[in-house]
Amino acid sequence: MRSAVGTQILLQDYARAGRNQKSEHIGDDEIDLLELFGSLWRGKWIILLCALLAGLGGGYYAFQLAVPKYSAQTTLAIQVGGSQIVDIDSVFSGVSADTVSLNTEIEVIKSRKLGEQLVRELNLTADAAFNPYLADTGPAFYEPYLEPYLKDWFGFEFPEEPTPTEFQQFDRTVVNAMSAISASLQRDTYVFTLSAKTVDPQKSVLLVNTLAQLYIADQIAVKFEATENAVTWLSERVTELEIELKEKEDAIKDLRSRSNVVNAEVLAGLNQQANDIQDRLQSLRETAEGATTRLERLRALQLDGSPEEILEAFPDPVLQRLYNDLSDGGPQRLTLFDDRFALLVDREATDTQRALTQAESLSASYDELQTRIALQTQDLIDLQQLEREAEATRILYDTFLARLKETTVQRGLQEADARVLSPAINGVYVEPRKSRIVALSLILGSMLGVGIVLLQQFLHNGFRTAEDLERHTGIGVMGQIPRIPISKREALIPYLNDKPTSAASEAVRNLRTSVMLSNIDQPPKVIMSTSSIPGEGKTTQAIALAKNFATLGRSVLLIECDIRRRTFSRYFKTAPDCGIVSALSRRRPLDEIVFHDKALCADVLMGEKSSVNAADLFSSDRFQEFIGNARKSYDVIIIDTPPVLVVPDARVIGQAVDAIIYSVAWDKTAKAQVDEGLRQLAGANLKVAGFVLSQIDPKGMQRYGYGGRYSAYGAYAKYGKHYYDT
Repeated sequence: MRSAVGTQILLQDYARAGRNQKSEHIGDDEIDLLELFGSLWRGKWIILLCALLAGLGGGYYAFQLAVPKYSAQTTLAIQVGGSQIVDIDSVFSGVSADTVSLNTEIEVIKSRKLGEQLVRELNLTADAAFNPYLADTGPAFYEPYLEPYLKDWFGFEFPEEPTPTEFQQFDRTVVNAMSAISASLQRDTYVFTLSAKTVDPQKSVLLVNTLAQLYIADQIAVKFEATENAVTWLSERVTELEIELKEKEDAIKDLRSRSNVVNAEVLAGLNQQANDIQDRLQSLRETAEGATTRLERLRALQLDGSPEEILEAFPDPVLQRLYNDLSDGGPQRLTLFDDRFALLVDREATDTQRALTQAESLSASYDELQTRIALQTQDLIDLQQLEREAEATRILYDTFLARLKETTVQRGLQEADARVLSPAINGVYVEPRKSRIVALSLILGSMLGVGIVLLQQFLHNGFRTAEDLERHTGIGVMGQIPRIPISKREALIPYLNDKPTSAASEAVRNLRTSVMLSNIDQPPKVIMSTSSIPGEGKTTQAIALAKNFATLGRSVLLIECDIRRRTFSRYFKTAPDCGIVSALSRRRPLDEIVFHDKALCADVLMGEKSSVNAADLFSSDRFQEFIGNARKSYDVIIIDTPPVLVVPDARVIGQAVDAIIYSVAWDKTAKAQVDEGLRQLAGANLKVAGFVLSQIDPKGMQRYGYGGRYSAYGAYAKYGKHYYDT
């Protein structure tokens, strides 16, 4: 047994190899364009086949199925002109020169309105090319066969197609007719190109020329309708303006008759008079206020004032004289003084009342004048407003009346904005473009083939070359064995004897040489042949390898340790009934168990059914002892074991061998299976000496493009026909 340290080191080696392999793959994915081109080259026949099939399909469609169509063209020139908003002549002006207006004309040409006129003009509803309801297609081809069964089993009946109405036929005809027509604007010009594409060249000519005439007639009809609408509108508007003008003139006359206003100058004079009265009124009010204040003061002095204060407030000569006499007389003098002062107060009161009365009278006159001015001002404003409105209405009336006369005169003078430059003469063949269809079919077919090849490459999970296997696992490939052309297992040994120079025999010799040189100092004596799963050629490889070692004069023992399947019985018909189990149990002598096959030139120990678990049997000390004794008796011992992923026998037997040869079926064994097999062997502290890429298909190698570049056996297939037997 190897130590646990050895097992750890081996696992580290496998992990390191896996990391290296992964990094190589990453690098290849980034820059390996040669591998991509190589994959495409290997799949060139698939690409060519897809291209050929697509080309044939496209050619059949273009030359047999496609309906020929013919196109006819008519060119129209558009008269352009700018729209004048304030001028009634805009009704008759040409089309605007902006792109939007020109594109609008294209949409007018393709409108349903003209399409309906075209269908009616040419009676296209009677043409089966445009009215699909005229073609009596009848029931589908499968309906007569399926309907009886569906009716009996499920009670289902195919519904009858309803009879289309006239409107449905007309609608469908219009849609089909307009879909056959296209319109385009020639760049940097005012020229339209109308095209019609049908199955009949003359029908295309008739279709496009008729549409052009209908478009021109529609332009004239639209302008005539616009003129009639303008005349009608202008007539109504002129009548309304005339009535409105008459009403405004009557309103002016009525206002002049019921108003005293003469003009603005008279109103200005009244305003000046009002200003003068206002000034006089202000002066009278100030005088009246002063007189009132003085009167109140005098009355206050009359009640409580002394003669001195009275004389100071009212310097009257008579009062002065009476005041002077006060000193000479008695009370009689004072009474005279008071009577005189009372007389003066009454006189002052009379003057004050007169001033107040004048101020009130003048204020009333002023208010009356202001009211008169306000009324006349409002009447003047209303009069001026009415005059302005009447003048504006008169101007508008005169303008519309003039436009009405101009429009009425121009009835019947409309011309279309478009004219035909080049009518369609004859239809030309336009489709199908046979060469283009075939070329595109070839291109699409090639793209499909490339997709299939790349998809196969992406989904492929096996190994096709030794380089792939070595790059993926980090372990060398000792040999590449082709598929041996036999139909039965029992024909293997006769084939090896009869075809010693065949490619398969030479491949086994190369494997034998690689095994012998795998360790020059101590060539392996005990060799184990195993694989991931059954059917990968490990038994064939073990028998062929035993045959090759025997031809060198070596003593060879071939042991069948796959005791669960025991396939050796199909190769060796004269083998004894007992085998490896009897040898390990020592129930019979070894010379009775091991037999010599003359065709193989080697001794063979057959497998034998055991009641003991096979893994337990091979892990026993007796098996180790048996292998040790066999080493002394034979030069080479070859052991055929069960697959690694099926049972643990190979991991147990591998502890007693010198070299493990791992068979991988060409383009069959999955990478995950190989990885898992190596992982399980590494877990048992076992290392594979090398791989054998088995069951290689020569034709498959050539088909995938590995004939002479990627594989040694590919070289055999290409150049070895003069050296090897077929």
